[in-house]
This record gives sequence, C-alpha cells and structure tokens, in this order.
Amino acid sequence: MSSIALDPAAHPVAASPDSRPSLLGLTRAGLAQALASIDVPEREIRMRVTQLWHWIYFQGVTDFGLMTNVAKALRARLAEHFTLARPEVIAEQVSKDGTRKWLIRMPPVDARDRGAEIECVYIPERDRGTLCVSSQVGCTLTCTFCHTGTQKLVRNLTAQEIVQQLVVARDRIGDFPGMTPPTDGLLPSGEGVRAVSNIVFMGMGEPLYNFDQVRDAIAVLSDGDGLSLSKRRITVSTSGVVPEIPSLGAEMGTMLAISLHAVRDELRDKLVPLNKKYPIKDLLDACRNYPGLSNARRITFEYVMLKGVNDSPADARELVRLLKGIPAKINLIPFNPWPGTQYECSDWGVIERFSEIVFNAGYASPVRTPRGRDILAACGQLKSETEKIRARARLMLEEAEAAEGESAPQ
Repeated sequence: MSSIALDPAAHPVAASPDSRPSLLGLTRAGLAQALASIDVPEREIRMRVTQLWHWIYFQGVTDFGLMTNVAKALRARLAEHFTLARPEVIAEQVSKDGTRKWLIRMPPVDARDRGAEIECVYIPERDRGTLCVSSQVGCTLTCTFCHTGTQKLVRNLTAQEIVQQLVVARDRIGDFPGMTPPTDGLLPSGEGVRAVSNIVFMGMGEPLYNFDQVRDAIAVLSDGDGLSLSKRRITVSTSGVVPEIPSLGAEMGTMLAISLHAVRDELRDKLVPLNKKYPIKDLLDACRNYPGLSNARRITFEYVMLKGVNDSPADARELVRLLKGIPAKINLIPFNPWPGTQYECSDWGVIERFSEIVFNAGYASPVRTPRGRDILAACGQLKSETEKIRARARLMLEEAEAAEGESAPQ
C-alpha cells in the first residue's frame, strides 16, 4: 500500500515570505553575480564561487554558518542577503515498490506567479537510482495517452528550479554526506553507489521547448566538483522537436530518448500531435545525424504499448524497418492507466511477441517494469494534484475554525 504524507506547509495559512533569494540551483555565473551584488571584490569572486559550489552542491549544506573555510564576515553577509532554502515539498507519496513521488512548490518568480507546482519521481533499483525531473509546469503537447498532457502549460521552469529537484530528492533520501537514508531498505546499495545516480528529463513538460534552461541545468547537474552526474547518466526525452535535436547533442552531450509510440504518421498524428509538424521521417533523419551517436551512445526509442492500437506484429516489423541504421534501443512501455483514459494496456503475451520480433532483428527491446502505478508515478501518469491538496487543506482549515468557534466562550 502506498503512503501519503502531507506537509503542514500545504495549509493555506502561509508564513511571511522571505524576501532573500536562495542561491541553491544557481550556475557558477549566477553565484558570481550574487557575490558581486554584495560587493565581494572581483579578485575574490572566482575563489568564493568555488567554495560555495562545494558546500552547496557536494556537501548539501542548508546553513552558511557551516561553510568553515569561508570567512566569518562573508558568511554573515551571505546570510543577510541570501538563503540556501529548498522549494517546499507539499506532499510525498511512497509506492509499495519504493518509488517516491513529490509534489513540489517553487517560490514565485515574479508578482504574477503564484508559485510553480510540479511533480518529481524517484525510482530506486538494486544498483542505481533514477530521478525523473520536470522541465515545465504542465505541457503543451497534449499526447492523448499521457496524463500529464491533460494539464495545460503554465510556464517553463528555470534552470535553478530544475536543479533544485535533484537537491530536494537527495535531501529526502539522505544522499548527501553525513545524512541518514530512509530505513525502508528500498534504496540502492553497494560500494560507490549513489542513491541518485541517473537523471531522466521525462517528467512534466517537453524539455526541448525549454532548451536554454535545460542546458544550463545540465551544466550544474554534471559539474564534477558538485552534484557530479555523468552526462552518460543524464537522458533528455523529447516527443520530437526536430530543430533542437542537433543542438541537444552539440551543446548538452547527454543521452537522447525519443517518444515514438507509432510507426505510421496517421496514428502518430493522433497519439503525439507534434508529429503533424515534425513527421516520422524528419524525426528519424535528425536521429541519424545526432552528434556523438554510436553503438556506445545509442538512442532510446520509447514505445508505449496500447491494446489494439500500435501493438501488432506488423507494427513491430515496421518499427525495425524504420530504425534500420540507427544505433538504438527500443524501450517497450506497458501503458499505465489513469482516470478517464481511452486506452488499455496491451496483453502481456502481445507485448512479449512484439519484443521478440524487435529483439530478433538485433535491437535490445526491454519491457519497462511499471513502477509507482499505485501512486500515479509511472510513465505518462504525472499530473499535479494541486487542486485536490488545496481542497483538502481548505477543508482542514474550515474544520479547525469551526471547532475553535464551538469551543470559544459564549
């Protein structure tokens, strides 16, 4: 059974906002600008950025006072003007298989913003842990099989907000030095194994429609002196924003995943409406020319298995034909149901037959084990439950006020 923990901060009676901005999630250039804004001498800035970087991203500290190699006077000045605050975790759900989903509220970025609310999912396995991060609040693509696509786009996330998702996850599962991990025994283990070892941009949003912020976030995530995730362990998934795919390879150098899901344009137009703009041929041409593509750096093609829609042996053979010449892995995804969907998951025997055809053609074709289905954290199920949580919080407030009124002296 899954568990749900509601943070008291979800209560609609908010504390006074802290006007100091957080340094957490900033790039090196961002930290340099912050230091310059409080009159740190230019000759010191590079050294101070290096110090802050180590404490924020390697040690995961939340208090400037713990930065023992930073001058005491500078620590006081930093604390006066900035914080190391994390975004607010409104709710946490833990699946019976160990998958964790967090509903996170980001601080407002301007006077019109009420605070972005996104979902982030952590998937532990025996020898690794994968964090699925969001790049947008909502999504523009309206893929018909995807629950996230039913939530309209609110805005892009900043690079800082993307990085903060990893820091929140490492905080919650004790993945910084000196922290104690959860005792449920569901985290990766072994010498040198980090609880979060892989990042996939497969949460809310289309990463390539937020290219610059995703690029800057990846620079922070992969910096060897801080969070230190290998770019070979960072995967950016796109539904097929063809013009940005060459730049993704050239500027980010990460692994690439393509949400394909169909082998005919007329079907993909329905499943992934972006296909009307960038049809399958154009998409696969961009994949063939992806910078750094090799047998050691294969492209992952994601293919959700929809009963009676895209799961026939003929579909499998056409998939093989389409991908000929592309170093690839085909990731078969059993459809994860969500309330109101029109689709069903393919029968297991049908999925196995599909996988066998692809495998016999020389492609790895693993069937992704559904994780976190019981908490709607599986692939294609993410959708902010903000309104439910707000309604529950309002009800709690009303009940508390009613009880207080009944107990007041008459």
